[in-house]
Amino acid sequence: MKRKNLALVLCSISLAILTGCSTEGEFRQSTGTSVSLAGNNYKLIKEGVRGTSSGFRLLGFIRIVDPTHADAKASLYESVGQPLTGRSVAMANETEDRSSLYLILFSIPKITITADLVEFIDTPGSANVTPK
Repeated sequence: MKRKNLALVLCSISLAILTGCSTEGEFRQSTGTSVSLAGNNYKLIKEGVRGTSSGFRLLGFIRIVDPTHADAKASLYESVGQPLTGRSVAMANETEDRSSLYLILFSIPKITITADLVEFIDTPGSANVTPK
């Protein structure tokens, strides 16, 4: 009887050690800038641009490497295939998808960002106002 109780206690302790809780949160911050994609004030650079970031979790919950939104966004800009430095570029219709591939000993979480890349252009009669 003592062996059975000892086995039950050891099993309970092992189970408590191997389980855990995790939460993933997201904070989207707005800069307060408002632009209107109306008329001819923009041109489409590339549609359906995609960037991904992958991670690695041992046993599905021990975080080794987490996927990041920043890496996915950098991957998205690299996939455009043209230099964007110095241009008035923005992402429109941005979506973020999170997925995970679960295998027996590990999982691979992934963040995928898809967006349309637009460039704002000066139109005749538009005023370029710079803040002071």
